[in-house]
Amino acid sequence: MPAMPSRRVFLSACAALAAILLVPHPSVRPVSAAQAATPEYGPAKGALVIVGGGSTDGTNIIEKFIELGGGVEGRFVIVPTAGGNRNRDGELATYNEDAILKMWRSRGLKHVRMLHTHDPKVADTEPFVRVLRDATAVWFNGGRQWNIVDSYANTRTYVEFHKVLERGGVIGGSSAGATIQGEYLVRGDTSGADIVMTKEPNHQKGFEFLRKTAIDQHINARNRWDDLIPVIRQKPTLLGLGLSEGTAIVVKGDEFEVIGKWKVAVHDNTRLYQPWEKPYFVLGPGDVYNMKARRVVKYFDGTAGRRGGGGAMTRRMNDTN
Repeated sequence: MPAMPSRRVFLSACAALAAILLVPHPSVRPVSAAQAATPEYGPAKGALVIVGGGSTDGTNIIEKFIELGGGVEGRFVIVPTAGGNRNRDGELATYNEDAILKMWRSRGLKHVRMLHTHDPKVADTEPFVRVLRDATAVWFNGGRQWNIVDSYANTRTYVEFHKVLERGGVIGGSSAGATIQGEYLVRGDTSGADIVMTKEPNHQKGFEFLRKTAIDQHINARNRWDDLIPVIRQKPTLLGLGLSEGTAIVVKGDEFEVIGKWKVAVHDNTRLYQPWEKPYFVLGPGDVYNMKARRVVKYFDGTAGRRGGGGAMTRRMNDTN
């Protein structure tokens, strides 16, 4: 009968075997700490303020945007282009800078400029984008989101918008200025806002400040609660975000917090819903959601974790703020 190996020999053999098993396959690339920390949805630096339209009086939304943009000493750029590049007669639309900036100046901003062109060739020039070089904040006004696409998509201006975030600045917007921030452009059809998913190939892509998302607005005032359902059915990898008027999400990295008056409908295709439930759930002011993990991080009352079923969500829908 052969002699049994000593304990020392046995442990050495186990260590050698473990070393072999722990060697990664050549096709497996190690993930760096930086890669692991890179957000999948929101900006790695800076922040987004995405507003569902309507009045923001008494909501602290604009105040939060100004704070994130550097306060009254920040350098703000206001983009009114969603309001239209041409009027009903087909003539080029003009914007009165003093009128566009009046509200912002009334809040004490010392450095605020308007940026607008109907012409993507102009938007692709160095003189036009110069105002964005040191901007700390950009705000997109409401209107029709496809106007923004027509003016700035695939231009130097588009690149400079993203560089504002890369420098740690903030991008915000309301209504059309909210939808443009997503990846898929909801209601991008030029024939009317009632068409949720356009067949126009040049109006299907947003500016991707918030990646892997489709953003809708005015969901309470215009009864659009269910309108993102067909979008997520056709594009199940996206996260759908429907925002009520006077309500915003403040995005940093992969998380957002709801602020303002009312609700945000989250169309999360990875979540299990009961047969009697709508295929989305509702968050309210103070709630924090992690888009990458697809879970609620914190509720407005300070409780953590994910509440199951429609009971909690129904309760939140019936809350008054």
